[in-house]
Amino acid sequence: MASPTEENYLKALFNLANSQGEITLSELASRLQVSLPTANSMVKSLQKSQWVNYEKYKPLTLTPEGRLLAASIIRKHRLTEMFLVDIMKFGWEEVHEVAEQIEHIHAPKFFERMDEMLGYPASDPHGSPIPGLDGKLQQQSYVPLSSALPGQKVELLALSNSSAEFLEFLNSRGLSLGLTLTVISSERFDGSMVLSYTDHPSEALSGTICERLLVRVHTKATTH
Repeated sequence: MASPTEENYLKALFNLANSQGEITLSELASRLQVSLPTANSMVKSLQKSQWVNYEKYKPLTLTPEGRLLAASIIRKHRLTEMFLVDIMKFGWEEVHEVAEQIEHIHAPKFFERMDEMLGYPASDPHGSPIPGLDGKLQQQSYVPLSSALPGQKVELLALSNSSAEFLEFLNSRGLSLGLTLTVISSERFDGSMVLSYTDHPSEALSGTICERLLVRVHTKATTH
């Protein structure tokens, strides 16, 4: 059984992996805010447990067993966040720290019951996919809002950043998942956009914010 620290490393490795499943030691250390020697020592421990493939000067990869364990931790975290929002009525900006603690509980039936009560959700409150019991993630065909064109209608479905500060900002602008947004204009210089939605007829958002909002495009751009 992995310790909470080991589970945090596995989760970080899962989230950092590129399309080839590779992660550099420096990326891992940076994500976890630890020194390279500290990260290197833990990776060697994970290798001994056969959760990580490690060779000096080469990228790290998760073993099949390590990937499944990492996915199960992320699954518990995201199910917990969904439970806190849907059942306990927490705000989506309040749930991360609580889920960080609950994800380390080793009680499969507890999370099975949670999943059942929620109706087997495919994603968490921030639109991130919840891994299945087999460790697989459902593919999402979302694009950043920044790629949408004036005249297009898009549906806000996920976020690429779910920090409490960012979520509180979205709350202050009346933005939540499931909203339909109409792109009124976009500024090529800085990526900022003006949007219309619900009771916000003309809301300006910075390019940074637009990059973090993931959408599905519903209409073609208006042409003149």
